[in-house]
This record gives sequence, structure tokens and C-alpha cells, in this order.
Amino acid sequence: METIRGKMSHTLDLTTLRARLANYPCATLDLGTGDGKFAFCHAESFPGRFVIGLDSCRENLHEFSRAKLPNLLYVIASAQALPNELGGLISHVTINFPWGSLLGSLLTGDPLLLRGLESALRLGATMELRLNGGALAEAGWSLEDGVEQIRRNLARAGWRMNPPVPMDARALHTFPSTWAKRLAFGRDPRAIQLSGCS
Repeated sequence: METIRGKMSHTLDLTTLRARLANYPCATLDLGTGDGKFAFCHAESFPGRFVIGLDSCRENLHEFSRAKLPNLLYVIASAQALPNELGGLISHVTINFPWGSLLGSLLTGDPLLLRGLESALRLGATMELRLNGGALAEAGWSLEDGVEQIRRNLARAGWRMNPPVPMDARALHTFPSTWAKRLAFGRDPRAIQLSGCS
């Protein structure tokens, strides 16, 4: 699979990936990582966890992928075509404020996304998903209806989802992602967090 550090990309095979993960009891996949800030902050805050930030847009990752944390890796791939190398390795997945094709796949219950996640995750894996009103409005959904639609799609795919939890501007302001800060100071600082387990 293709990985990136700064502006340089490298191919990482399964054997090398497993060697890097060997001393970590759990691996987090930050799906649609954007500029990679959340993945970086998560890896820095939890050095006992291995964190993989995955996004299809390499240009956004140039800054944070320079970090030389031993428990952090950035992968260039589509959420709808997760690398086979991740199969059965991921114990926790985060999706923070998705938009575009990733949000569309969540809203339609895209089998490419859901089956890919199923193959990447360990038994009993957990998920945290944060959705914002502005992105859902652009996709033609209200915040509440969009969240419920995604929650239903995940439940149909076998996820046991907890009740939604609202995130106010203060929660967004303190959340460690670039996009959350923009939302906190934007015109529509409404967001909701979903969590669950497979």
C-alpha cells in the first residue's frame, strides 16, 4: 500500500506493516484524515496505540506526515477501496466531519465502504463518527435526518450504535482537528457524535 511522509511516497508491504504494529495492542484508523492533524494529535497523546491516517488527497498530508512518531503512519487510499494490507488489523476507526464521497458513502450505505471496513477491522472493533450540519446540508440532509440515516446504515451493516451526542461550539473548539476549529467559528457550528462497536 502507498504511504507518505512529507512529499515522498513509499510502498509498504504487509510484512513491514505487521512488524511496525507488533508492539501495539491496538491500531486506530482515522478514515478521511484530511490534513492528518487529528491522527497526529491522537498518536502523540496515546503513544501506546498505533494510528493510521488514511486519505485519498496526498497534497493535504504534506505537513503532518513529516512527523517522526513511531506509532503514526499516513496512507494514500480511497475509503471505498481500503488497502488489503489493513485486513483484520484495525481495532478502532474514527471518521471526523466527513464530506464529499466519504459522506455520500455513509449516507447511501455504500457496500464498498462498509465491506472494506468489515475486512479491515478486528472482532469487537469500535467506531467514533462526528458529523456536522454544514456538510450534511450541502448533501441535501438536515443534521438530524442525516445522522439518523447514517446510524441506520451502520446498524444494517452490523454495528451496534449508541444514541447520538450533540457537540456544541465549545466541544468543536477543543477538538484536535483543523476542520473542527473552522466549524466552531463558522456560521453553522452544529455537530453530532456517534459511537458504536461491531
